[in-house]
Amino acid sequence: MSAQVALTILEVIQTSDRPFEVFEEEDTSVTMPRRLGLSDVVARRIQDYQEETKRGSKISDEELSDLVRLVIRRPDSRSVFLECGARLAGKASLQPKFLPRKMGLALAKRRVRKRLQTLFGRRIGGFADGGFVLEGRSLLFIQSDAGGDACSLVSGLCAATLNGAISDPPSIAHIACEARGDAYCRWGSA
Repeated sequence: MSAQVALTILEVIQTSDRPFEVFEEEDTSVTMPRRLGLSDVVARRIQDYQEETKRGSKISDEELSDLVRLVIRRPDSRSVFLECGARLAGKASLQPKFLPRKMGLALAKRRVRKRLQTLFGRRIGGFADGGFVLEGRSLLFIQSDAGGDACSLVSGLCAATLNGAISDPPSIAHIACEARGDAYCRWGSA
């Protein structure tokens, strides 16, 4: 799986933990609780992942699982994964929005399928016939997250891709989740 996934997760954590405002006289070590995203360890790992991403390196499934377990400890884990997905959709998801809606949906499906394959190095589900409905079983990040927050990564990627492909895109909902006891994960337009 692409090192870009790990890089994006840590960059989003770093951005989320950065304070909006720090006063000149403020000692943030006293006034602000310790934030993981601002640690030297995360900054070094971001630099490592940036270099690995430039080289096109891969990370192991175990390394991704460790990152997922790190994120799910956070109270904002769902929003972290959602933002990761949106960033991972990339600029390639931006398309002229003058295409007919049906053609735009077909293009968005193709882009999501291809992007997930590129990022995860394997097929991540498939699209059902009809509207925008993606289904997947036994996904790696779900195996690391018993609550299903990591599924928001796919939701964010799908939403960002749809937003770039069609005007007035539908919102994406995580309709079913293996982590919540369903037979498979399903994302679809709400």
